[in-house]
Amino acid sequence: MVKRGRIVAFFLLVVMFAGLMGVTTQDVANRIKLGLDLQGGFEVLYEVIPAEEGQEITKDLLNSTVSALRERVDVLGVSEPNIQIEGDDRIRVQLAGVEDQNQARELLSTQAELTFRDVNDKVRLKGADLKEGGAKVIFDKANRPLVSLKLKDGDKFGNITTDISQMPEPTNRLVIWLDYEKGDSFEEEFKKEGDAPGDPKYISAPAVRYPIHSDTATIDGMETIDEAQNLVDLLNAGSLPVKLKEIYSTSVGAKFGQQSLETTMLAGVIGIALIFLYMIFFYRIPGIVAVVTLSFYIYLILVVFDWMNGVLTLPGIAALILGVGMAVDANIITYERIQEELKSGKSVMSAFKAGNKHSFSTIFDANITTILAATVLFIFGTSSVQGFALVLIISILASFLTAVYGTRIFLGLLVNSRVLNKKPRLFGVKESQIKDLDDFERLDISNSRFKKVNFVEHRKKFFTLSSILIGLGIISLLVFNLNLGIDFVAGSRVQITAEHALDEDKIKDQLKSLGHETDEVVISGDAENIAVARYVDVLSQGEISKIKSFFKKEYGSEPGVSTVSPTVGVELAKNAMYAIAIASIGIIIYVAIRFEWMMGLAAVIALLHDAFFITAVFSLLQMEVDLTFIAAVLTIVGYSINDTIVTFDRIRENMKYAKVKTFSDLANVVNISLVQTFARSVNTVLTVIFAAAALMIFGSEAISNFSFALLVGLVAGTYSSLFIASQLWLVWKGKQLKNKSVKSSNTSEA
Repeated sequence: MVKRGRIVAFFLLVVMFAGLMGVTTQDVANRIKLGLDLQGGFEVLYEVIPAEEGQEITKDLLNSTVSALRERVDVLGVSEPNIQIEGDDRIRVQLAGVEDQNQARELLSTQAELTFRDVNDKVRLKGADLKEGGAKVIFDKANRPLVSLKLKDGDKFGNITTDISQMPEPTNRLVIWLDYEKGDSFEEEFKKEGDAPGDPKYISAPAVRYPIHSDTATIDGMETIDEAQNLVDLLNAGSLPVKLKEIYSTSVGAKFGQQSLETTMLAGVIGIALIFLYMIFFYRIPGIVAVVTLSFYIYLILVVFDWMNGVLTLPGIAALILGVGMAVDANIITYERIQEELKSGKSVMSAFKAGNKHSFSTIFDANITTILAATVLFIFGTSSVQGFALVLIISILASFLTAVYGTRIFLGLLVNSRVLNKKPRLFGVKESQIKDLDDFERLDISNSRFKKVNFVEHRKKFFTLSSILIGLGIISLLVFNLNLGIDFVAGSRVQITAEHALDEDKIKDQLKSLGHETDEVVISGDAENIAVARYVDVLSQGEISKIKSFFKKEYGSEPGVSTVSPTVGVELAKNAMYAIAIASIGIIIYVAIRFEWMMGLAAVIALLHDAFFITAVFSLLQMEVDLTFIAAVLTIVGYSINDTIVTFDRIRENMKYAKVKTFSDLANVVNISLVQTFARSVNTVLTVIFAAAALMIFGSEAISNFSFALLVGLVAGTYSSLFIASQLWLVWKGKQLKNKSVKSSNTSEA
């Protein structure tokens, strides 16, 4: 008898969650902070350098510098800036949504140490002689902007001006410097007021003809009100106690960030819609339940991200979309198990219980290894990559809750209502596939669609194929090497974006006119509206400012400019290698503990095979290798091990039902396990491919290489899980079995 109450409860829960999501999703989404790659902005990593000889960079000094930087950021009106101390002598600043990036960078890095000197460069007054917050803009009789300063001691200023006023013309000048540097000279700079090229480095050098007994001083020489206000802001924010040197920077124009957000969201909608349709088509009622739990999963991630006050980056959205593809794996593992139990002749209710029970450990082990890879990525990655890793970790945890427990609740209500009794087709199982319960054997695959596929028999061919591909990959790396981006080799990258198609020669000419000639300008984008130029030199702040201003005026969109110093480039490459090595060792240890060491070793060889395959393809196609490439490789490392563990878990389970005495027995168990998990492997990889392909085709140009690396890795990962990892374990286990047999035989003979 159908229990209608459970059906009503099912629909009430669905309506309740749909209502909750419908009412609150918009607010939650609006509260989530967007990273600088989605709303424009820049990120700079500064090396802190002593401002004077003998100064020691201490923790207190770094904290004081951060406080001074925050004061300056407040002037810019940027809400929630991210300023962090890294290591012993570095500070990272991230400003998203800043309108004038040139002004912001100048404001941040200027030491803002104001000094009043005579013509012999002797210091007469310093910033410490000014009253805090006493600077303001005033105007002279001709309505020209001046900066008025309040002094702590008017008498001191009177004595100084008395002294200078008694000096003969034209040496009776009070020279006002901002950030005077060792080697600067008024005598040299003064020549620029004549025929020498350039502008003087000092702000102004007024002649002092009379003593000034006042606690107020004024600075002239500013051409615009903005220039005067900028100086006032700097002085009121206070000087920096140290000097800052840019060693890494990246910037994204606001328009490009907005476009990236829109295109990636569209890719997400398409990718997720394809996954939903596939699940409903393949699994019927459980597929509909998967759509419900996956929808709640997406909502849950947004809520958690909001609670954590996290910053959503472009790779983070990619991780969210990709996470749906990976989260559905838990549903697929459970549903495949339920289908198997139904085919064994069990009732719907019994199949549901057994399917949930047998799938739990598989899902748990697979998720732990992916979290391990994502954690390593978070520790060794930088900002946007960390954003990707954080979303991936949250995604895995959320998927565990929704896919495992959510499915049990929702599908459990329908199953326990008995409305699905004797209706295996609603689970994607035909009546002809169902055996009598008494005739069923756990290792029987006669009902499987893939029963004729022998994965084990052709293992030597697969090993040979992989060896040939690896050989070709090595040749490609030796001949073509990798097209390393500036993240790993240092230098600068300029990305120009326009509303229309760009002409390569014109861009080269424009860059040449700015003094940055290059032979390599790559045009990309669907409308060929993105131009990228690379330089081996690290552009200075002034050069970046000039490039940004020029192309913003030319094309209406501020270009993105990234710079990486040689020191940081080496560190990023080293961290990438550490990340892959640590993730691999961690996975070996975990799999060795949960399964056995040979499975752990086989799994790691398979995932290194996948990582190398992606690297070789990038070498062959000469695609740029940047930080997101490393993120893609580590994602595949996590995903590939996930796939392999599902197979190993089934082998471990089937070994309990088999009497393994010979290599042939062992090979049979491995082949049966691969056949039993094959549908799950295909369905899982297809759903993730839907997400990755949508990101590559419809997503932002900024993550196209990342998406392509994922696609290549998914194919390689599925291949290695099915044809390499299990077969390697079979060969090693077979030798172990043979050695045991020999020892046993020798013992018997003795």
